[in-house]
Formats: sequence, structure tokens, C-alpha cells
Amino acid sequence: MAPPNESKLTPKVAATAAAAPKLTTTGTTAAAKAGTSSSSGSPCLFSLRDGELTVGVGAGKTAALLTGVPGNVTLTPFAEAFDPTKASSDAPRDLACQAAANASRGAFLGFTFPVGASRAPCLVGRLPGPRRFLSVFRFKTWWSTAWAGRRGRDLQMETQWVLLEVPELAGAGAGYVFVLPLVQGSFRSAIFPGEDDGVVICAESGSAAVIGTDFRRIAYVHAGDDPYRVMQEAYLAARVHLGTFRLIQEKALPPMADRFGWCTWDAFYLTVDPVGVWQGVSEFADAGVPPRFLIIDDGWQSVNRDDDPPHEDAPGLVLGGDQMTARLYRFDECARFRGYREGALINRPPELFYDKSMSKAVVRKAAEIENAGKAKKKAAQGGATDLSRFDAKIAQMRREVDQLLVQRDAMLAKLGDDDGSAGDGEVGLKAFLKDMRRRFPGLDDVYVWQALCGGWGGVRPGATHLDARVVPARPLPGLAGTMEDLAVDRIIEGGIGLVRPDQAGDLYESMHSYLAGAGVTGVKVDVVHTLEYVCEEHGGRVELAKAYYDGLSKSVAKNFAGTGIIASMQQCNDFFFLGTRTVAMGRAGDDFWFEDPNGDPMGVFWLQGAHMVNCAYNSLWMGQFIRPDWDMFQSDHACAAFHAASRAICGGPVYVSDSLGGHGFAVLRRLVFPDGTVPRCLHYALPTRDCLFKNPLFDQQTVLKIWNLNKFGGVIGAFNCQGAGWDPVEHRFRGYSHCYKPVSGDVRPADVEWSYREDTSAMAKAASYAVYRCQTEELLLMTQDSEPIQFTLQPSSFELFTFAPVTTIGGAGANKACFAPIGLVDLLNCGGAIIDVQHGSGDEVRMKVKGGGRLLVYSDVEPKKGLVDGCEAEFEWGNGGKLMVDVTWKQEKDGVSDVVFGF
Repeated sequence: MAPPNESKLTPKVAATAAAAPKLTTTGTTAAAKAGTSSSSGSPCLFSLRDGELTVGVGAGKTAALLTGVPGNVTLTPFAEAFDPTKASSDAPRDLACQAAANASRGAFLGFTFPVGASRAPCLVGRLPGPRRFLSVFRFKTWWSTAWAGRRGRDLQMETQWVLLEVPELAGAGAGYVFVLPLVQGSFRSAIFPGEDDGVVICAESGSAAVIGTDFRRIAYVHAGDDPYRVMQEAYLAARVHLGTFRLIQEKALPPMADRFGWCTWDAFYLTVDPVGVWQGVSEFADAGVPPRFLIIDDGWQSVNRDDDPPHEDAPGLVLGGDQMTARLYRFDECARFRGYREGALINRPPELFYDKSMSKAVVRKAAEIENAGKAKKKAAQGGATDLSRFDAKIAQMRREVDQLLVQRDAMLAKLGDDDGSAGDGEVGLKAFLKDMRRRFPGLDDVYVWQALCGGWGGVRPGATHLDARVVPARPLPGLAGTMEDLAVDRIIEGGIGLVRPDQAGDLYESMHSYLAGAGVTGVKVDVVHTLEYVCEEHGGRVELAKAYYDGLSKSVAKNFAGTGIIASMQQCNDFFFLGTRTVAMGRAGDDFWFEDPNGDPMGVFWLQGAHMVNCAYNSLWMGQFIRPDWDMFQSDHACAAFHAASRAICGGPVYVSDSLGGHGFAVLRRLVFPDGTVPRCLHYALPTRDCLFKNPLFDQQTVLKIWNLNKFGGVIGAFNCQGAGWDPVEHRFRGYSHCYKPVSGDVRPADVEWSYREDTSAMAKAASYAVYRCQTEELLLMTQDSEPIQFTLQPSSFELFTFAPVTTIGGAGANKACFAPIGLVDLLNCGGAIIDVQHGSGDEVRMKVKGGGRLLVYSDVEPKKGLVDGCEAEFEWGNGGKLMVDVTWKQEKDGVSDVVFGF
């Protein structure tokens, strides 16, 4: 995100060509010129005339958005283009009617191109500014991040959307304008910077054989006074217009959203094995933090490289990157899992023979090889000609890794030694998961990793019944200027073993039916945007994506209850517009990195803030389609509490990737109930309004604040993420050490968007709020007119503010009390523990609370009695209205306590 009041010139890439030649006619409808809709009584808020795109609310109140608009640019009012009574979209009627009701607020922005082209960049005008905007752009093929600016020159390549602030029309119905590139036919689009503050919309098919000239509905603009609703209404309009995806409110969340989980990635990388998985789950369960879902990440599949024997697993795969040229050669598990026999770990648990330090030793040695390779590359770039010492060192370390893997395999072989498991019974992954559920009966869900195309390198030709061939991978021009990426380098090196598009459904059915039969309940689908690298001969990126996403959706619906999927490496608009009919959960940020892979020692800290900002701002758009997944973290990391606080209120799943023996259980107990469920917020966390157009990464002044809602209150999370961000000159994320310092901020009740949900909107009308500060354990009282609470945060630190509306209990006289439920303050999302609060005209408050620990409520008078589960309970009252009572976890009641206060 660009620092406020500072515009940085972005190097132009090949994609941002000059405008198409002006045509003799504008192509703009008469209705758009006049600012009215031909099919609606309400005037369209947008108008295109005399080279200006404006937004207006009547009575002469207009604002220019773009100037110097070429004559080939078109504007079509949404109301003119959409008839809810004749819509071909599959959208439910209530959604179509909602879109129609807001039709005057939106219009299609597009253009015509003079010649047929597979890539059509068109200048649609200039944004000379200063006008604040927030945007999201792709900094890698797979990942996107936020960027703020004031002029067209501040835009970045592959921008997925732009939110413009229009303060001159604030309160009049058009204080914000949202610009949304769309899919049209076989083309998708994105925004790029142009010359002289130009704004370029580029339509792209991805195949030279697929060309077009008419792109009049390639983007959509929408206006309103609420930035969150402007985006919501814009995506609703896209939903009913395209009919190719479903919004999050149309889909059920997977059950794992409310449960705690463990992912195997950072514990094992590609060396994951059944004994290590068992050991890991045991460590959590034995500590009273049982995982209810498990993700067996990359490393479990049967993959090999083109020069490996065709029916054997690739040897020596350890770290991410090693496997990126490997292809799937069979649909079941690799040999390490395939050799498991039912009862093996029941009869011989890991503590009898398993060295849990082995995985760390293997990973550590492989990391040394990786670092030596980087040192060799650096030396070569510096002009060194004799690199033999590097080669010798690397060869020696490879032998050491091979020896460690031989020891590992010998240890795993002990599973079958005289344990009584060699007879009848299941084998392989099915046997392993059957035993896991016998040992850990609360383990509801097991997901496994896969790449969209099967393996990282697709499917090996000739290895399965599917017609696969290796297709050379080529990056499309729009990706020029994105960050250097090992995954892209390896994919280009090896190509993709692409299964014929008309067999994509067969690919997923072959994989998923086997997995479902083995007891797997879902998949984490990774490397999603591989398809755009291999789309040239398959009708382009949109048509190839449709074939694959259709097959994936049908298979998930059949094999995983329609919800058992997490999408990853998917942060580009064509996935969301084409691939989310079934997908209800996906990654909101890039990967959690526990340290900087490029060697910056401060990366262990600044990467965490960058991750958090990516998740928060990406949730603004991804949350329209999916429930954002903020990814795993490590509970013993230096910034574990920092991450935990964000996961506690993110509204998505909570899971970690701890290595064996590396846990911070004190942190986890503030996130997770003893039954492995979590107190999840009602909504998904979003940046507060005062953060939308600022830079919480390296402006040296902005605290990231995110808001969310619980059933009986709201929560604001404040995080000091300063110290890192995108560098538009170097085209990479890097540290900004001069920004890694304390910053100050403030909070108020209005920071919580109470009205965003119907079931919480009444809380916006409260006369006062009790506010609890998680870190300082202060309880404060505020009104909407109170001065905001001021705070200062050290680098990589946080504060959580729980807001609870104050209610008057009882009638007039001595029995009257002002009361507000805060929650279980031993939890980070303390308000999420409150299940129910009841109070009528009497003098009692009845609460249901899940969890154990200290229950805090605000009361301006001391209660006459306190009961917990029908028994009198001691309570503490005083210190500004703090009323505290202890509750205990009762397994027979699913951890729920009945609490009564009498006044």
C-alpha cells in the first residue's frame, strides 16, 4: 500500500499498452449519456459524456471519476441490461429482486476494440486525483494484496478491483464508487496503470485463437454511501448477471469452520507419514486441546518425476519446491501410507518406537542444502567461476539427507514387527484413518492436499486411464512485474501434465471417490491458477477453467457433502467468478511464513503483519464468495499470540501447523474449548472504515483495526503490523525497518459495523456500551458520543476490544440495574462464549455460557445473588462495575453453564 500523500510511479509492463484508437462513435447508450435508465424509473447514478465518467445524485451534485475518456469506452446502466423477470441467471428470485432494487446505482463500464484481439488493453480514462482509493492486485500468480493510492499512476498491475472515495457526495448516496473487472464470454479482465494517470482495463482470453472486439460489459461500477454495502451490492449484481458463481449466503459452511485443527505442513513438509501424524494429534489431545479436523498436507500423494521409474514414488522429496515438477502417477496414497495395516498403531503406539525429532532433523538438513544452493547462485551472480566447493558441499549434505530418510523408513518398518496387524483388515490410508478415529473419536474431519491438476506437475502421461499430456507452461503478459516465485519457475521448467478438459470430472471423481471411501471428508485444493499457464490450446483461460471447476464442483458435491473443500493459491478474479459455485471456504492471505525465506532476520516479525493485512483486506472481496480462511500459524512462534488474536476474531477456521513437540498450549487454550470447538464470530473480520484508505504496513502511523460481531456484542482487533510491504520498484515484499516502531490509534463503538447483519443491527442503537480491553483487562463505559479510547501498540503487538451494549434490567427503584455481558475473559474472543442472555421485566438475568474460566459482565449495582448451574456461586463485584464469577467446563453439558444474576 502506498504511503498517504505519496504517489509512486509504477514501472509499466507490457500489459499496460496505450489506449486503443478512438472510434468515431462512443458506443454509449443514450440513457447513459443522460444519466437515466431506459427501463427503470430511477435515474442511473453514472453518466458518460464529453469525455468524463461522473457519478451524481441529482440536483447538480456530481463528481468526476475519470477524465479524458476515449470515444470507444461505453457505459450501460445495469437497469437497462438486466430484467429480473427474464433473467437467464440461476440466482434465487430474492437475490435477483435485490439486484433490481439497486439497479440505478450500477452500470457496466466497457469498450469496443478496433480489431479482434486475444488481449485487449484499453485506456478507459484518467484518474488525475487526488482521490483516495483502495485496491487489491495480484503480487504473485496465486496471491493478492491491498494497495492504496490517490491517482492513476498509483495503480498496480493485475488489479482485481478499486474502491474510490467520493467525499463530495458522502451522505447523498454516492460517497463511494466500486470498480469491478468482470468476466465476459471467454474473456476475463483486470485493471492496470496507464500513462499520465491512465486507468487501463485489459480483457484477456489467454489463447491466440480466441479473439474479440466487443467488451461492453467487461467491468461494472456501483455507488453508495456505505463502503461495505457498495461492495456487497456490486458482487450481487455480478452474481445475477453472470450466473457462474454463488455468493457465500447461498452456501453452507463446512463443519470444520467451528472446530480446531492441525495441518501437517510445517511439521513434516513432504516427509509426512502416518506415525508422525498420529504422534502430532496425540500431543494436542493429551494436552486437552483436541483437534477436530486434520489436514494432511502435501507429501501424501503418489508422485514422481519424468525421469523416475514410472511406478515408484519420487525419492528424496523433503522441502516445498522439490515436488513442483513431480506428477501424479496413481490416485491413492504414497508407499509410506500404503503400507499401513489396520491396528498397527493401536497395538504399537508411536511412543514405543518413534523418534519424533527425526522429522526436524530431516527438514533441518534439507534447509541447509537449500541455503547452500542459494549461496551458490549468489556466488555465480557475483562472477565466481569455480563453484566446485558448493557442489561438493551440496552432494555431501544430500547423502546425509538420504541416510536420515533410510533411518526414517527403518523406523516406519517397525510398524509391522510382531504387532498382530499382518492378518485380515484394511490397509493403507483407509486403515490408518479408521485407527485414527478409534484412538481419537472426536476427529470429525480429515482433509488431504491436492493440486488443481492432480499433482504440482499434473498427471503423468500414460500412468493412469486418463488422457494426459505435458503442456509447456507460459506466463501470460499480465503477470509481468509480479514477484519472483519459485513455484512459477518450477512449473515453467517442467510443464503441466494436463488431463484433457473433457476428462476433468473423471480426474476428480477418480481421486475423490477413492479418498471418500478411505474416510477422507474433504480436500485442500492448491495451485489453482496453474490453468492460466496452459490454456492456449484449450479455448483460453475462462473456458479451460470452466471445465475444471465444473468437474471439481460436481465431485465435491458427490464425495464430500458439497462443502468439504478449502481453496488455496486461488486469489484471482476468474476463480471467484467461475469456481465458487460449491466452494465455501478459501485462503484469504498468502502462506504463513515463520521466517523470511530470503534471509531477512527481522522477517520472523514483519512477515506476520504482512500476512495479517493481506487476510483482512482480501476478506473485503473474497468474503462475498467464501468464508475467508486466515491460514494456519505455529502456536510456539515468536508472534503466536499476535496471530492467535487475529484468528480468534477472524470468523474463519482456527488451525495450526505446529511441529512435533513444538506447541504453545497456553496460547491455544485462549482459542479453543476443551472439546475442540472454537467460539467463532458470526461474520468474517473486515478492516474498519478509518483503515480502508490507509496503509497499516509502512506509513508509520496506521494501526490495522478489524471488526467482527458476536451474538451479544462486537469486537475490534487492533494490530501493529507496521514494518513491511510491497515495493513497486523492486516488485517484491520486503521489510521497512524504519516503520517497525510503536503506533497509536483509537477505537469507538461506531467502529463496529453493527448494522451489517440483521440479527445484530439492534445493538447499534444502544445508549451505552461496556468495553473490555483484553490485554490490560480494563472495563470501560462508553456512549456513541464519548471520546474514543486511545491506545499505543508496540511492534507486532495487539489489543482486542469487546463491546457489549448496556441494557437496563428490572423496573424502577432499587432493583434497577444496568447490565452488559462481556464473556469469558480467559478466551481471546471472550464474547463468543456467550450463547444466550435472557431478561424480562423481572430482576433476573439468565445466561448460557460455553467454556470454563472467568465470566465477566458489567453491572452498575451489586447483584443480590449469583447462581451457576443452580448452585449459589461466589462472585466479585466492584472496580467500575466489574462483576466476575467462575464457571467450569462440564463435559456432560457440552461445556455450557447456566448462570443467573438476581438484582
